Amino acid sequence: MKIEDNAQEKINMIQAYEQNLSALISQKQSFQSQLLEIESSLIEIQKTKKAYKIIGNIMVETDVPALKKDTKQRQEMLKLRIDSIEKQEEKIKEKIADTQKEVMDTMKKK
Repeated sequence: MKIEDNAQEKINMIQAYEQNLSALISQKQSFQSQLLEIESSLIEIQKTKKAYKIIGNIMVETDVPALKKDTKQRQEMLKLRIDSIEKQEEKIKEKIADTQKEVMDTMKKK
């Protein structure tokens, strides 16, 4: 009975890890989508002499170099977030693999 309880506890841990992994993947996809939009915006900013920025419900003309700088900063921030999420993903995948191995070893001992 004790071995089964331990194995069940580890299986529950695996499920929790997988839920965390799923949430991270969803968050990463959202950031990647935002990053694509920003990269597209940077391409368009390069082509124009006039630029507009949406603030609340209105569109305001803005300085092109300032907008470009702001957009590049957002791009870098998103890249850092994506890198961080990818590192977290790897750690969780390792935890899942290790815990699965422990469960398999526990089951083999039976």
